[in-house]
Amino acid sequence: MLEEIEIFVEEEFHGLVDEGWVRRIAQQVLKAEGVAPPYEVSLVFTDSETVKQLNRDYRGVDEPTDVLAFYMLPQKGADSSFALPPDGVTRLGEVIISYPQATEQAKEQRHSPERELALLVIHGILHLLGYDHQEPAEESKMRERERELLERCLPG
Repeated sequence: MLEEIEIFVEEEFHGLVDEGWVRRIAQQVLKAEGVAPPYEVSLVFTDSETVKQLNRDYRGVDEPTDVLAFYMLPQKGADSSFALPPDGVTRLGEVIISYPQATEQAKEQRHSPERELALLVIHGILHLLGYDHQEPAEESKMRERERELLERCLPG
């Protein structure tokens, strides 16, 4: 079965992001969320300016952020008229992570950059799967699931 997790690391961050480790985190999250192959998802690690520009262009928010998720699955309450190929592959979308923002947040939270990157990968994938944090109840549900998955992916 096709299990395609594409990982793109901007050249300046090569050697700082362990692609195999990121792939394993993504696989664990998708499995825990009941997403069975065949599926496709992309994870992009880039600079803060790129993420800020995407945030401005696609969300209308002219501020830096740590992670953006561009989903392809129909979201609850959304018009699902977008046609997907009939090949049976679940195309989840793309998660874009600001590597510099992640390392800064890791310092602020006093934990490792790896823990922050894992959290952002989890957060982004949950967004692709329809989780949100706009309303307090949704935020509580999403944060709790993030904690559970982080513990599963980084025990100890």
